[in-house]
Formats: sequence, structure tokens, C-alpha cells
Amino acid sequence: MQEHSFTLFADYHQFYLRDDTTADTDGANWNDAALKERVFVAADGFAVSTARNMEVPVQVLIAEQEPPLDMGTWDHAVSFSIAAPSGRLIIAGCTDYLPDAARLTVPEGPLRVRVLFAGLETLSEDGLDGDDHYRIELWPGTPLEFAVLKSHPSS
Repeated sequence: MQEHSFTLFADYHQFYLRDDTTADTDGANWNDAALKERVFVAADGFAVSTARNMEVPVQVLIAEQEPPLDMGTWDHAVSFSIAAPSGRLIIAGCTDYLPDAARLTVPEGPLRVRVLFAGLETLSEDGLDGDDHYRIELWPGTPLEFAVLKSHPSS
């Protein structure tokens, strides 16, 4: 199991993870359903909608099998699958310079994904400060359909 911590600039209220060989998961294709679910999913990557458009803490867990989940810890949670044909994912804010963005080594092939959101109710009145944070869990497995595991009331 690997754990990585990042502070990402969530410009336009988003950051993304995508396979290192793709160019189509930049969050430009948000629709009403994706906004409600807080995640835009493409075949080999995804964008996460954040509560703030400031720097946000993001933790990424890469596991060999599905990690345990305590739903009481999270305000919002979704699961789905992506492809990782290169075995490397880029994690970045949507306006970051991609050659300098962090790369994560993951198992090649289909990955199951959980995106977990916490602290969504902690934003300051101006929306610039808060204790919102995000966790991405990745592990190899057969593809699964998108599912909302827990929905935040403002979603």
C-alpha cells in the first residue's frame, strides 16, 4: 500500500487524475449529473469538484485490494473505474503545468476508484478558507459502474 499527500491548487474548483498517456480528462466536459456527483469520469481519468477554488489537501491511497471504508468519516463518496494503460497517473490542478505535475505509479489495467470528500461544511463565509479535504483510493479490479455511496446534501 502506498499513501501520497498533495496540496493542489483547485482552480475552477477542480483537480484531476488521469493516465499519463491521455489528453481528454481536463474537466472541461462537466454536465449537470457530474456536478451533482462532484466527479467527472472519463475512460482513463477523472476530475474532482472541490468546495473551494483554493489550495486543497488531497490524499491518494494506492492499494493491492479494496481498502476498508468508514462512511461516518466522509460527507460525500463515489466509486467507479478507470483504465490505467500506462501504469502512471498524473495528479494536478486544472491550470497546473503538466510536465511538472506529480506522477503516481499504479497497476496497469483497470482500476477501481473511490473519491471521498470531508469537511464540506467548514468553508468560511467568503468560501476561501475551510477544512475540506479529499481522499482518492485506487486498487486493481474488474471495472464497475459509477455509484454514489454517500451524497452530501448540497450535491
